[in-house]
Amino acid sequence: MRLVWQLVAVAAVAFLGGQGLAAAEDKPWLQLAVGVPTAVLAVLVYGWVVRRTERRPSTEVALEGAPAATVRGTLIGAALFGAVMVNLFTSGYYEVDGLGSVTGAVGLFGFMAAAAVTEELMFRGVLFRITEERIGTWIALVLTGALFGLSHLLNPDASLWGATAIAIEAGGMLTAAYVATRKLWVPIGLHFGWNFAASGIFSTEVSGNDTPQGLLDSATSGPALLTGGDFGPEGSVYSVLFCVLTTIAFMWLAYRRGHVVPRRRRAERIDATAKLPR
Repeated sequence: MRLVWQLVAVAAVAFLGGQGLAAAEDKPWLQLAVGVPTAVLAVLVYGWVVRRTERRPSTEVALEGAPAATVRGTLIGAALFGAVMVNLFTSGYYEVDGLGSVTGAVGLFGFMAAAAVTEELMFRGVLFRITEERIGTWIALVLTGALFGLSHLLNPDASLWGATAIAIEAGGMLTAAYVATRKLWVPIGLHFGWNFAASGIFSTEVSGNDTPQGLLDSATSGPALLTGGDFGPEGSVYSVLFCVLTTIAFMWLAYRRGHVVPRRRRAERIDATAKLPR
């Protein structure tokens, strides 16, 4: 029941924010003014509903150290996507013709902030965290990562390969970042840094969405296996490779810190469920 209440609470904020962002289409500064407060409100609502339904401090969104962790995650995410684009550029599959739209990048900042925060709260904060308690880290990572990939099939230019790539690279990496830190700030930063770099800086498609132009006036062409095709560079094998390597690094750190939850036997799951607050 707590999973349902937590998902509903965050989804409600995401829906209202999404409606506001849709109404602010082609108004970048208004998108920024809607997107950032949506992200903040989502965190506050998540923390409140966790405290109410689980009767514990919402430590995964504790404010102590949050700015530094979020910035650190953002820099890692942006650097990873930058590495993908460097490979495409040096291969001749990505061209820059000059500056694009600064105001477009402003709007994308707000949009991507709202998207990164609400998706991380739902997928890592609620679905993965609660599933992990019952079946352990690895199985929960695979299941919620697959669900995260499948959710991207709803996008306009979605493809089965694109959804699979998202499940492997983002579902794995973002979950591993949470497991390693046991806080949501690094995965939120990673998610935002990656998405904003893709859209707001390099002006590429993000997960098959019709993404507005960002800072650079650019064009991507070449084999879909390398460029991601209409889905965007997230469907590139470069993205899968770099994100898998980052996932391994985060999971190594998680093991070092003793953060990996082993799979529970059936009797242990029943006992743990019996102790949950009603």
